[in-house]
Amino acid sequence: MINTTSFTAQDTAFVQDFRTMSAFGATDNGGVDRQAATIPDGEQRRWLTGLLEKHGFSVRFDRAGNQWGLYEAVPGAPFVVVGSHMDSQPTAGRYDGAYGVLAAAHAAFRLVERWATGAEAPKFNLAVVNWFNEEGSRFKPSMMGSSVYTGKLDLEEALNTKDADGVSVREALDAIGCRGDFEGPEAAFCAEIHIEQGRSMEREGVTIGLVHSNWAANKYEFVVHGEQAHTGSTVIADRKDALLGASMLVVAARELADKFPGVLHTSVGQLNVYPNSPVVVPSRVNLLLDLRSADEAVLAEADALLHSRIREIERLANVSVEQHHSHSWAVTPYQPEGVELAAKVAADLGLSNKEVMTLAGHDSTNMKDVVPTVMLFVPSVDGISHNEHEYTTDEDIVAGLAMLTEVVSRLCNGALAD
Repeated sequence: MINTTSFTAQDTAFVQDFRTMSAFGATDNGGVDRQAATIPDGEQRRWLTGLLEKHGFSVRFDRAGNQWGLYEAVPGAPFVVVGSHMDSQPTAGRYDGAYGVLAAAHAAFRLVERWATGAEAPKFNLAVVNWFNEEGSRFKPSMMGSSVYTGKLDLEEALNTKDADGVSVREALDAIGCRGDFEGPEAAFCAEIHIEQGRSMEREGVTIGLVHSNWAANKYEFVVHGEQAHTGSTVIADRKDALLGASMLVVAARELADKFPGVLHTSVGQLNVYPNSPVVVPSRVNLLLDLRSADEAVLAEADALLHSRIREIERLANVSVEQHHSHSWAVTPYQPEGVELAAKVAADLGLSNKEVMTLAGHDSTNMKDVVPTVMLFVPSVDGISHNEHEYTTDEDIVAGLAMLTEVVSRLCNGALAD
């Protein structure tokens, strides 16, 4: 229920639009299933196009499927890019990514209205972006659209990537009418707001997180090779069980996290077992494993220990392990001047705040490598994310919108231009 006694009409419109947006790909348990370039993703993209055009923005899709809402206030000037992503995990929460896109749109609407009613004209143009395939649940790697835009991933490589059913990104985008010929606008600055996806801000009663850096991550795709055999008749000593080897990798990853408590996160999020028959010893297992830490020395040590353990697993399970390096990034800071700008805005608005790191990857972690970028968080109730019960209060998403609006206003007015 919207608390209309404390919200402005603009706040109420934002929360109502959030409810509408959350209906695209809605699940029975209150979440969404809106994976990249699926029918629900296409439906919400068409809805966002209508919302942006209603407020005077022109909408274009680039060659990697990123959706751009453009407002050109200063002909020929570069753009302040603000947004996040609307694609989701298979059964996900309503807030992850999508909140940041809608907040970007409403912040932009508020600024355009200010400029039209006598506020100081901006020095830069404004672009709302819905990045393609940030989640990486249907197509790997994650953060695909922003990786192409920033030159970190080749366009053709991205378009030729296939999902588990053999559908390419190119085919999927064409099916929903979201692959354009636009190169994307020239960016001067970037801003993104997102839910924290952790518990620290809620525990400390903080409304705004000022993201100053990201954790480093190493992501791998491992293929464990064994040999098919009968699960009943083949003696244990003769088995080359790929699933046994994969299971040992899962345990090894967790043991590494336990060895470095609080400073290393590890996970295996996906297993594909072949032939996946109840009476066949598996001959092949594909799995995705990642290591994350804010301390690159810890990450390097854990990585070395993992690879040492792999050799032991091959011997114990009588299998071979093929490794592909899927994706990685280092600990890299956001520009300090952007963090300082955000801190000033939070103080001016009377919003409690603190500096935080992001443990997850975001599109802004790509953008900060090419333009000065401001990343903001709002709290997540109980730290729940990638889960249908993911939740952030209306009061916090509205406070985050106010924060984002003022940050983008100052970026458009050239606060970081010098």
